[in-house]
Amino acid sequence: MNLSLIAALVTLNATPVGGSNAFFSWLTSSILVSAITTITIIVLARRATAKMAIVPTGTQNLFEWLVESLYNLLEGVVGRHMIGKTFGFLASLFVFILVSNWFGLFPGVGSIGWGQADPNIALPAAVKHVDYPIFRPGTADLNLTLGLAALAMVLWLVWSLQEVGVGGMIKHIFGAKGGMTGIAGLAMAVVFFFVGILEVISIGTRPVSLSMRLFGNIFAGENILTMMIGIGHDFNLPNWATYVLSVIVPIPFYMLELLVGLLQAFVFMLLCAVYIQLSTSHDEEAH
Repeated sequence: MNLSLIAALVTLNATPVGGSNAFFSWLTSSILVSAITTITIIVLARRATAKMAIVPTGTQNLFEWLVESLYNLLEGVVGRHMIGKTFGFLASLFVFILVSNWFGLFPGVGSIGWGQADPNIALPAAVKHVDYPIFRPGTADLNLTLGLAALAMVLWLVWSLQEVGVGGMIKHIFGAKGGMTGIAGLAMAVVFFFVGILEVISIGTRPVSLSMRLFGNIFAGENILTMMIGIGHDFNLPNWATYVLSVIVPIPFYMLELLVGLLQAFVFMLLCAVYIQLSTSHDEEAH
């Protein structure tokens, strides 16, 4: 499949769901899907916990297993002294990103909307050019992933300052490690000062790395699925063969994207937890 066709079917920008209607220009496809994702999670959580039973079954059992598993995992990372503050945000981050990633695998996401054939792009007859998709996975929009990463870093800073204070943060970043004294200690202090400058640069780039990693993987998945669905056109196969291949060939890639969606949600949450642990850990906590 040529690059112009891919660019026509999958774009970087989130588009208004109302097409060229100016009244709905603020409502983009990724905002709509993010709202649906949020509402879906809230409704499922409310229904699962509406009638709590001592011996959980069904969705209550699933939610309790998920919460307990995430709690135990995150407690081992951020520590007992921080899990109470951070668990709600980190767990919500994981669930929201996971559902957003998997939402993009539903049929019609990215392919239902408004548009017309572009005379400048030679599209196969069986492929429709959708200029304004109604649905687009939120995590395939860089605005959303940047927002999640920025919020995570703001909360990281707030929690770190609450836990160790301004002085503790400066010591954590620029302080010499190893307990050396004398000339060796002075030399190490100079070294760790420059290391601290590099650490500040690293902290400043965390929102970019977090957001681009998540966005890049989900956006790449969209492109791969688009290519696999239209692979029959590359070989100029008959229409019936093209339709059959468009159903069969993407199946392994759907399985792969399910795994990628889970891993990316887990990595995003875990990296945020590690950042919190690094700046809030205490020496005495090892005991």
